[in-house]
Amino acid sequence: MRFRANIEHVDSFIKIVQSVEKLQKRCTIQFAEHEMRIICTGDASEGGIQVWSSIKVDSLFTEYRIQSHSNNEITISLPTDGLLVALRSAAAPTSGQGSSSAFATAETQVIMKLAKNQDRKSVLSFEISSTNSMGRTMNVVQQLLVDVARHADIERLKEPMCPEPDVHILLPPLAKLRTVVDRLRPLANNGITFRANHAGELQLAVTTESARVEIGWTGLTNPPMSIQNPDGDDSEAKDPNEMHGVLVSHKCLLKFLSSHVVSTTTIACICENHCMILYVYIGNVADAGGVLTFYIPAQFDDSM
Repeated sequence: MRFRANIEHVDSFIKIVQSVEKLQKRCTIQFAEHEMRIICTGDASEGGIQVWSSIKVDSLFTEYRIQSHSNNEITISLPTDGLLVALRSAAAPTSGQGSSSAFATAETQVIMKLAKNQDRKSVLSFEISSTNSMGRTMNVVQQLLVDVARHADIERLKEPMCPEPDVHILLPPLAKLRTVVDRLRPLANNGITFRANHAGELQLAVTTESARVEIGWTGLTNPPMSIQNPDGDDSEAKDPNEMHGVLVSHKCLLKFLSSHVVSTTTIACICENHCMILYVYIGNVADAGGVLTFYIPAQFDDSM
């Protein structure tokens, strides 16, 4: 198998990895001919949150070449923090990473490829070359140990099965939502109830033995549902003012909200008392470079 690509948009790649790095210590990356998928499967000890992303190759890479006996797909498992460190080492200061990188000019080139190290172990290699202000070329190679997945491992990778959502709603900017959720932290031991309706209303609520706090938004957009009623018109199928909700872990919600660094548009889909599905689009929905799909399972408050 062979894989090699020039990372054209290092900063965008960093933001995507940064969005999933807090979920799990390791992630799975599937390289295909036209897209790259980053997957974090649920860990019960971390609340069961999962992410299944699909990023268009041309939104991050140029000179992208892949070859394998598995329909030209390669699947690897690797540490998320290590991947983030490798990418940040090639980032320019304008990406918000400060001036720690030695490769901060417009002449920087980053080639990512699958290779073998001296011990014949599989690595994801990052070849970083840059020309400094004095015209000198600097080259650095970073190697990240990876596990190449077997066919049986790939077959076990399945997205969660979820019922048809009760409501879809376009969320406020995630950075602002994160501030609100963070302030609810002291009261959110039992989780946060996330509710929405078909009238563009969104509510976040926390409940304790002595208090209940609700925060709401109005005037939001409800994207069309994907399944209509048999008559082809779902406008009468649901009461637009009926709220549909799910109780989710405050910790999981904050982990998801770390994706605010990459989000421009986020759609929340609520499967009442089952889960919340969140689609974080990279760029505008119409021409998005990819989408990160988060699954947050419902939790049940036995004290209520």
